[in-house]
This record gives sequence, structure tokens and C-alpha cells, in this order.
Amino acid sequence: MEESYSEGRALNLLNQLEEILESDPLIDEVGFIHSSQFSMLDEEAGSSLPSSGNVVLESVDSILSSVGLPIDASKQENLHFWNRDHKLGIATHVLLQLYKAAKHEFITTIRQYKALSNQSAEVGKSRSSFSTPYQNLESTVMRHSRSLLLLSPDFLTAWNSRKLVISKKHQLSIFLDELLLSALVLSYSPKSEQAWNHRRWVIKSISGTCSSLQDIVRKESELVEKIAERTKMNYRAWNHRCWLVSYMTREQVLDELKKSKHWAGLHIADNCCFHYRRRLLLRIFACPSCMTGTASSGYDAETFQVWKDELDWNETLIKQYVGREALWLHRRFLSLCWIKYFLTDFHEASYSKDEISTYSSFATFLNNELGLLKSCSTIVDGVFEDFETQAMYSASYMLWLKMQAPKPLGIQLLEMLRGDDLKNMLNKSCPERSSLWSSLMSETYP
Repeated sequence: MEESYSEGRALNLLNQLEEILESDPLIDEVGFIHSSQFSMLDEEAGSSLPSSGNVVLESVDSILSSVGLPIDASKQENLHFWNRDHKLGIATHVLLQLYKAAKHEFITTIRQYKALSNQSAEVGKSRSSFSTPYQNLESTVMRHSRSLLLLSPDFLTAWNSRKLVISKKHQLSIFLDELLLSALVLSYSPKSEQAWNHRRWVIKSISGTCSSLQDIVRKESELVEKIAERTKMNYRAWNHRCWLVSYMTREQVLDELKKSKHWAGLHIADNCCFHYRRRLLLRIFACPSCMTGTASSGYDAETFQVWKDELDWNETLIKQYVGREALWLHRRFLSLCWIKYFLTDFHEASYSKDEISTYSSFATFLNNELGLLKSCSTIVDGVFEDFETQAMYSASYMLWLKMQAPKPLGIQLLEMLRGDDLKNMLNKSCPERSSLWSSLMSETYP
């Protein structure tokens, strides 16, 4: 009898949850909180008492009657769900019961759905012969899998079952609903790998037919930035944003560079955003419209200016925020871009000479980098290690640049470094690596 009561109560809870999700398809945030906090949520929302469907109450009497047990009139109503302004709260003390019920109902339904699919294939009949039960099972699979994913966001079978059902549909609205569901999951589980994977699957599925794809990509990028603000170093979110770059137009890429610049400037220790900016820059360099269209392989003036603006901004950040490795890693990337895309053809590229005059030779570029090295090699404070770290990063960067440059230019750089007594600066900033510095400074260029 107790087991029957428990199962009946769990199913009752699951039905209530699914009714809430059906009645408010625009729910965009879910949280698991203690039921005692629901009254506080109502006060913050401007209502003193739970009413108007904002809160779902489960009567103990209804549970008892559903399983044939006598009703105890002294039992009070228990609060389990809170729903207002498209926000959903679930009481923590019912999570386990909800999960067990949702999992059981989902597994049972998906087995029935697959069995009916196999049956229709074996008898060689179209699914139209089984249309009513088939559609009912599809709807039930989607309903139970949604509840299960809210309780267990990395339940891969549930995500795959939704893909199985949706892939047989040809309605854009159904795919867009999946973006809403996965966004709801990410509202409380922002690092859910399966939720991010599902979003990529949806976008890839509609990319060839959706006329509003660019708007979807823009909103996806905004979603990542919003989530990244709440959860630092969220590699899964930033990986998703990098993946989106391949679906962006040139105009969107340039716009993303502008918009993400402010965020990156406020989170200079987070390499994820700088990695995203590197993907955007590579997208620009790979765009055929960025080429001059002449016999040379040069890039247009706008592309060069985008790179130069990034280089100048990076230098400003390096001087402003001392000892930040992410900034020096980003500079290495920018230097590689200069060597790969601008150095080899600078003497014959067709972009405006006036606009690139300050970087028209490797020597000029090196002089700028050596100036940065000198400004970053002065240790003005012996209390904090940031200045020593800055000096080490700057010197390491110059030695790295020597190894990346073409052979004749690398030899030229090595001579310039020796003339600036880089070895002494390295030994002063990082004496424990003195043997390494001596080896790098004395070796011949390979």
C-alpha cells in the first residue's frame, strides 16, 4: 500500500509539472528551491498570496483518494511548484520522486514508440496506418522527455529521442521550440554538454531552409554572452559561440568583433573570449570578399585595418593590465597573422600604401614590438610579482617571434635582441631559467 501511495504521488507530481510546462511554453528560467521560499518569491513579485495559477498546490487528500486511501482532513496543502512571469520553481524535496517518475514514464513510452515504428516497418505499411497511436506516442515521448531533461539535463537518451521524433517533422516551429527547451535547461545547468550539442544539431538541421538563420545566430551569440557573464570560464558555451562563426556573414563577424570587444576588455583574464575573437579574425581572413581580387594575394585595406586595430588594442590592454597571460597569447596570434597574411606579399599587395606605411617592413614591425618589450621589462615594484611576470611574458614573446619569422628575418630579429641585451633582462625577470635563455640567445637560427 505504501509503495502504491508513493507511485501515485510521484505520478501526480509529474502530471502537475507537465501541465505547467504545457500551459506556459515561454518559461525561460527554472530553479530548484526550498518550498519555504515560494512565499518570498510571491512578495518579490508583488503578490502576498499564491493565486491566479502562479503556484501549483498538491492536496494530500487528492493523492490519498487517487490510491484508495482514507482522507485525513487535517492534512494541509503542500507547495511544490511556483510559476510566474515565465519563471518556474520546483521544490527540492520532490526532485527525487519527480525524477524517478519521469524516467520510468519516459523509458516505457520510448520503448512503445520504437516497437510501433519497427512494427510498421516489418509489415511494410506506412505510418499513416498507425497514425493515431503513433502520433499519441510521439506527443507522449516529447512530453516526458522534456520533464526528464529538466531534472537530468545530460540524459543523452532523452535528447536523442527528441531528435528521433523531430527529424521526421518538417515544421520550423518545432525546431525553434527545441532551442527554447535547451535554453531553459541551460538557465540552471549552463555547462550541460548535451544541451549545447542539441542546439548545434537544431541549427545545423535548419540552416539550409531557415530564412531567419542570421537572426538566430545573433541571438545564439547573445545567449552565450549572457551565460558567460553568470558562469566564468564556461568553455562549452564559448565553444558553441566559436562554432557559430561558420554561419556568420562578413557583416556579422565585424559586428561581433565590435560587440565582444567591450566584454573582453572587462574580462582580460578569460582567454575564452580572446579565443572567440581569434576565430572571428580567421573567418575574416578566410572570406573571399576580403581579398583584393588582383593577381597578388593581398587583403583589402579594411581587413588590414581590422587586424591593426586589434594589435593596437591588445598593446593598450597589455600596458594597462600587467602580467596577464591571455593578452600575450592573443598577441602571438596577431603576430602570426601578420607573418602569414601580410608579410609575404607586403611588397606587392594592392591595398593603400598610406594605410600600411607604419607596418610596411618587418624592421618597422619589430621596432614596435621591441618598444613594447622595453616598456614591459621594467620591474617597478618588487612587492607584487605582476611586473616580473610581465617582463617574462614579453621576453618569451620576443624569443617565440624569432622562431616564427622566416629565416632571414629571424636572424635580423636575433641581432636586434642581442643588441638590446635581452638576455640580462630575461635573467633578471626569471633567473631560474637562465640556462634556457642562454641557449636560445646563443643558438644559430635553424
